[in-house]
Amino acid sequence: MVTLLHHITLPQHVIIGSGAISSLSNIISSIKQRASIAIISGPHVWSKYSDTFISALDGVMDYNVFVAKSASLDFANELAEEIKEYNPDIVIGFGGGKSIDLAKYVAFKNEKIMISVPTSPSHDGIVSPFVSLKGLNRPYSVKALTPYAIIADIEIIADAPHRLIKAGAGDLIAKLTAVRDWKLAHRLKGEYYGEYAAKLALLSARHVIEYADKIGSGAKEAIRILVEGLVSSGVAMCIAGSTRPASGSEHLFSHALDLLYPGKALHGEQVALGTIMMMYLHGGNWKQVKRTVERIGIPTRAKDYGIPDEVIIEALVMAHKIRPERYTILGETGLTRKAAEEVARITGIIG
Repeated sequence: MVTLLHHITLPQHVIIGSGAISSLSNIISSIKQRASIAIISGPHVWSKYSDTFISALDGVMDYNVFVAKSASLDFANELAEEIKEYNPDIVIGFGGGKSIDLAKYVAFKNEKIMISVPTSPSHDGIVSPFVSLKGLNRPYSVKALTPYAIIADIEIIADAPHRLIKAGAGDLIAKLTAVRDWKLAHRLKGEYYGEYAAKLALLSARHVIEYADKIGSGAKEAIRILVEGLVSSGVAMCIAGSTRPASGSEHLFSHALDLLYPGKALHGEQVALGTIMMMYLHGGNWKQVKRTVERIGIPTRAKDYGIPDEVIIEALVMAHKIRPERYTILGETGLTRKAAEEVARITGIIG
């Protein structure tokens, strides 16, 4: 039996709690005394939290702020060149998914250390080594760099729009079908399957099921649980060396929606819809999944997002083509239009 070389890179520090951002200067100093840093942040986040962030940079010699204008590959490469000229010791992503993904990509391109400081819990990219950028000729994540540290200040994150918080829970629910798809690919295609990474990802989803009502209410206790779940899911991907524990057929459906009808729903909302339907295809308890999604407060009907029924059907039909090398419950030939419409109607996503 041949043992594959498996290189696992994990975050060195994960700090979660109220006022966690005050730990930033100590983390930076542990890397280099009087370090210079490049901060990548969105204009709204920076205008709201710049004073808080700068006050946490006590002892930093030099910093420069770069605006996360776009999530496109072209902009990411331009930003990487601009930051290369600045030549910082550390790159920090401060904001939502776009800012953090840009920071991971830029740090990877420039061989720099990256610190993730999320301001919303909308998906598990705050920890994972994978990034989603537009223009990669593929509507899914590619590997970049594992953050050296994650600093998640619950006071800041709890202040994020409630819809983003609920979307983060939707992204965690997706692990229920992602792990089933991964195990299926292992059984039928001989793909590597990591039991520990799979269980870690499933633990995140089960936490969401247990605390769905509190997450839906926006309670700070639940925000912490949600962030810890997102960290756990991200670490599972680090251990697996791929997005397999966190992304399966439900994400393929979401990526297809992004191509067909972008901008109507958030990523976590789309994968939540996908998880309900893919759990039905797996023969699992899709009704429990749907009830959990509804308890969180995520709409479960396409019309709630202004997405036509036909678009949902088409996304289901084309989903298997998004990543043909990734085997899921959708199989190699995908669903027929009739089967796609049936699963969407039975689960109540359309109709």
